[in-house]
Amino acid sequence: MVDDSALAIGIDLGTTNSAIAIWRDGKAQLIPNALGSYLTPSVVSIDDDGHVLVGEAARARLVTKPTETVAAFKRFMGSEKQFTLQTQQYTPTELSALVLKSLKADAEAYLGCTIRDVVISVPAYFSDQQRKQVYQAAELADLNAVRLINEPTAACLAYSLQKQQERRFLVFDLGGGTFDVTVVEYQDSFVEVRSSTGDNRLGGEDFTEALVLHVLGTLNLSLDTIDVSDLAKIVSVCERAKKQSNDPLVLELPEPFNQTLTLNNKALEEVWHNVLTRLALPLKRALSDAKMTPSEIDELIFVGGATRLRQVQQLANRLLGRFGSHELDPDLVVAMGAATQAACRLRDEAVEELILTDVCPFSLGIEVGTNEHSGVFSPIIERNTVIPTSRVERYFTSHDDQTQVDVSIYQGERYWARENIFIDTLTVDVPAGKRGEQQVDVRFSYDINGLLEVDVTVVSTQKTTQKVIDRSPIGMTPEQQQLSRERLERLKVHPRDQLPNITLAEKLNRLYEELLGDQRDAVGEMIRFFTNAIDSQDDKVIRDARKEIESHLKAFLFI
Repeated sequence: MVDDSALAIGIDLGTTNSAIAIWRDGKAQLIPNALGSYLTPSVVSIDDDGHVLVGEAARARLVTKPTETVAAFKRFMGSEKQFTLQTQQYTPTELSALVLKSLKADAEAYLGCTIRDVVISVPAYFSDQQRKQVYQAAELADLNAVRLINEPTAACLAYSLQKQQERRFLVFDLGGGTFDVTVVEYQDSFVEVRSSTGDNRLGGEDFTEALVLHVLGTLNLSLDTIDVSDLAKIVSVCERAKKQSNDPLVLELPEPFNQTLTLNNKALEEVWHNVLTRLALPLKRALSDAKMTPSEIDELIFVGGATRLRQVQQLANRLLGRFGSHELDPDLVVAMGAATQAACRLRDEAVEELILTDVCPFSLGIEVGTNEHSGVFSPIIERNTVIPTSRVERYFTSHDDQTQVDVSIYQGERYWARENIFIDTLTVDVPAGKRGEQQVDVRFSYDINGLLEVDVTVVSTQKTTQKVIDRSPIGMTPEQQQLSRERLERLKVHPRDQLPNITLAEKLNRLYEELLGDQRDAVGEMIRFFTNAIDSQDDKVIRDARKEIESHLKAFLFI
């Protein structure tokens, strides 16, 4: 039995796909799921019997059972949004916990022991609230997130160990739902993040959405009028076509549309113009914050599945004046880097000399008044400050006989506080006096996991009020945590050894709904053949049937 406390486990909890890896034998090794794949789709579905499905089986149900299946919920971490599956509502945190539980089960089956301590990657531009919810998701999955690591930083760790030479990287990290640009310098075993910026509401899903809206416009339909099952079919076709990245792009729309739409490269760039434009600003800002020019970057690293899009690569190559690197799989490199960070934490001899620094990707400050205006944002920790860090600023009372100071905390880069993201507030008592007589020191301490602690000290009394920022809308009280845990535990989970059969059955059902004519008949024959194999309850017959069907399915180019 392996000592689980000595395992170096890293998890990439992604918007579209997730992965888990272990540091072993001096390198990061990816852990396969029950289907033998290193990528587990971040999709959750609940069937009519109340069984929860996670991964490939759930993704197949996005077409066949769209109202009972949820994807891309990571984009809503930190929001109040809830998703309905069957009759129960789930938060993005709870759905993320189900994905983490699935990864945990795969790792335990592969390693032959329980796992508990893990390093989890998060988008560099995730706020404090979103990071808190990642911790919460880990707790609900019976995991202990000992460290959160920014996704681009994790990718750089994986590349730095491979290169072992002084380099300046620009990491272009475009996943399914988030976009980060990070400038990193590797020198003398130091991995130093110089700047990091991005957009946590921009990713590959936006390219799919733009394509879907174009198709709907061509068909004279809208999101308000189209049936949800028909919309799911269009989304599925657009997602597949996007990944194939052919020129021209061919969209074979199934019934009830029965049309073929074609887009050449120029037309496709017009469809994606607004999304591509949004990619340029963070890249330019990251270089500016790092005080570097494109010529000073030694290597452009592509991370995230959406960087496989030809148009995305062309944009990045043009802005940086160099071709990007795909030496490590962009879908898997973050999980490898997270496992590398886990090994650093355990001081594995292969990485113990590697020292990692990171930065706060956004400015943090409070709302203050000036002589002319109120509601001004006063930064205390500016974006791209190396963390962990602790900074203090002194402020004064704003009017006579003031007995309280309201410290309202914001995150962002705008001059007016209201235009930034409100985080939290705390109220501090001060002795009454004339305007400006009482002084308060506001200290922000920001740790390596991106969590914020605020200390407000009244200078005249030396009384300090402290608060660790925690605004997660669910599960942050013990009672709420217990309710959430019980709700998840009531869900039934299919035995792991049944998942390949369930996944194939759902995939066949999806294909049967999408195809017509001879192809539909062929899939129908496969469904009957596989159903007979399942009914035999003979493991060898089922396994052989599954292998034969999967080989036939490759001809359809739908898996």
